[in-house]
Amino acid sequence: MFKSLYDQRLAALELRSVDLQSAKNNQEHHTQEMGLQRLIVRRSQSFTIQLHFNRPFHSKKDSITFVAETGPAPKELLGTRATFLLTQARQGNGWSASDFTVQANSLFVSLFTPPSAVIGPYSLKMEISQDPSHSTTHPLGTFILLFNPWSAEDDVYLPSETLLQEYIMMDYGFVYKGHERFITPWPWNYGQFEEDIIDICFEILNKSLYFLKNPSKDYSQRNDVVYICRVVSAMINSNDDSGVLQGNWGEDYSRGVSPLEWTGSVAILRQWAARGGQPVKYGQCWVFAAVMCTVMRCLGVPTRVVSNFRSAHNSDANLTIDTYYDQHAEMLPTQKRDKIWNFHVWNECWMIRKDLPPGYNGWQVLDPTPQQTSSGLFRCGPASVKAIREGEVHLPYDTPFVYAEVNADEVVWLLKDGQAQEILAHNTSSIGKEISTKMVGSDQRQNITSSYKYPEGSPEERSVFMKASQKMLGARRTSSPFLDLLGSGGAVGQPAQLQLHLTRKPEWGQDLLLRLHARRVADRAHPRGPIHLVVGFCAQTLLHNGGTREPLWRQKVHLTLDFGEDIQWPLSLPYNNYRNKLTDEKLIRVSGIAKVEETGKSMLVLKDISLEPPHISIEVSERAEVGKALRVRVSLTNTLSVALSHCTMVLEGSGLINGQISNDLGTLVAGHTIEIQVDLYPIKAGPRQLQVLVSSNEIKEIKGYKDIFVAAARAP
Repeated sequence: MFKSLYDQRLAALELRSVDLQSAKNNQEHHTQEMGLQRLIVRRSQSFTIQLHFNRPFHSKKDSITFVAETGPAPKELLGTRATFLLTQARQGNGWSASDFTVQANSLFVSLFTPPSAVIGPYSLKMEISQDPSHSTTHPLGTFILLFNPWSAEDDVYLPSETLLQEYIMMDYGFVYKGHERFITPWPWNYGQFEEDIIDICFEILNKSLYFLKNPSKDYSQRNDVVYICRVVSAMINSNDDSGVLQGNWGEDYSRGVSPLEWTGSVAILRQWAARGGQPVKYGQCWVFAAVMCTVMRCLGVPTRVVSNFRSAHNSDANLTIDTYYDQHAEMLPTQKRDKIWNFHVWNECWMIRKDLPPGYNGWQVLDPTPQQTSSGLFRCGPASVKAIREGEVHLPYDTPFVYAEVNADEVVWLLKDGQAQEILAHNTSSIGKEISTKMVGSDQRQNITSSYKYPEGSPEERSVFMKASQKMLGARRTSSPFLDLLGSGGAVGQPAQLQLHLTRKPEWGQDLLLRLHARRVADRAHPRGPIHLVVGFCAQTLLHNGGTREPLWRQKVHLTLDFGEDIQWPLSLPYNNYRNKLTDEKLIRVSGIAKVEETGKSMLVLKDISLEPPHISIEVSERAEVGKALRVRVSLTNTLSVALSHCTMVLEGSGLINGQISNDLGTLVAGHTIEIQVDLYPIKAGPRQLQVLVSSNEIKEIKGYKDIFVAAARAP
């Protein structure tokens, strides 16, 4: 008896089995939505594993060392390898294994990862030694480590559970598109918790030029959220690398998918991974930003999608965007890269900026749309939103570019024979309008313009503009005919006020009815008396990037205005003029230039018109429950005066559908209704969103959505 006890006491400690307790740990680390089969944890937070041995563990006799490794050539010096002893109590903020308990032959150990740990996939090993000369090594398994916005020690800490539910855990949302006066919410399926997305996110990092050039160095910098953001911003577009999306701002999408036809990020990311990193065709700004939102939320960085209406692309950093019209009111193309986009979409990521002076933490602009290079690659940010508001454009990264997107001045020129003849308008507040994001916990839009700039025209706004101008322009304020004309004040008082109004709701398939409202007012040159106006009108398709197509309608009007007189002049733009001329955005710009015969001076009047698509109705009849059939009815009435041909319907929604469901609907005659019934079998409990896209030859995108709360499966 004594002999067997003695032998047992001497028996080497041998590992029999390991339980990484993935389900319990993932729940505690807010990663349960990614699945419960494998261990996915967040840094700066403990997780518990269970080790089962051949005999009870004795802390005085048995020595256990853990080894965690990530990357291609793990080294302690690079932060990609950590060795740490099992101790009773945790000391400091480094890697540790402590707070263990022994239950028979099982050992429960609490492992802690530091807040500065590299994120990514890790392997975990254990070395057992009973004397210095002999040790055995056992692989324990693998785990994935993410940023931790729940931890006050992490650089992405966000101290609000409500905000974390929105900016980390919410897997659907809205992207705001259109025009500052016709803002359209587009439902989008981020799907960051679909099971393979986490692996694709790390694949994206491993395809970056930084990794390909120096894998070990790249991995060692993956503890830094600023570094990760800059890498992802470059990798979402494919201008320099095997990035996720190829941009296309033309109108030929025959070699891929139109940017308007995507309803979520999951299909894009899966296609990119399945084809070995071949860029997916095609993206535009809202697709780039929505996919980046998926990746960053998946990695654990609080992220939102932001739309800026009338967004300046100021490539020469002079804080001025020039727009040109000829005397027939046609908006002219420009050779310069400077443009005013109808809207532009980027991301904000929440983080501490240790690389900046105090005061610039919080939301940071990241923009994956390839517009400008930053340190040699097409990417943008992080630029502190606070720095943009205060005009601190010297702070990294790319703050001058983002500052100009929301603050540049617009100068509208009248060109004659290719020469600038006069300034039609100098607008100091027409750029950076209705900056929008989804409201927390709601389907409403939130206007966040005030976080980017002081109120237009306020003393603070002008003083910040002057400060930023001096930093950005410096000694480059050279003279030119344009600047001289601009400095002379341009258009002063005008003898008339002109406005364009719609006389009925504009609908695709009908003539557009407008009226010109002209009113004679006093000015210095002609304080009283009648004036004669020759007004040339022009209508053009307005493109997303702020450009236009060739004119689709022109008209000329002669008016005589007496002092104090009001004239209402009707205008009609026939459907046949625009029926085959519009882009998918369905926007028309009607511009008018009135020449005052008495002074030779000109006035500009503009009206942008958005044509509404038909509306999708989505009905859900009963309570939604995991695994139980849920009948969904989708109906669409063609309210247009023309048929919609080659209609297709695509349904998507993380937690509701695996992938997508597609239906061919054929032709939908004018005035008719089509109804589709689909049975869904919800996969995950909680708030979900069903996104529906109907596409036709005539209208590429008719979008609808339905919020659905899915109850957990009832116990049998």
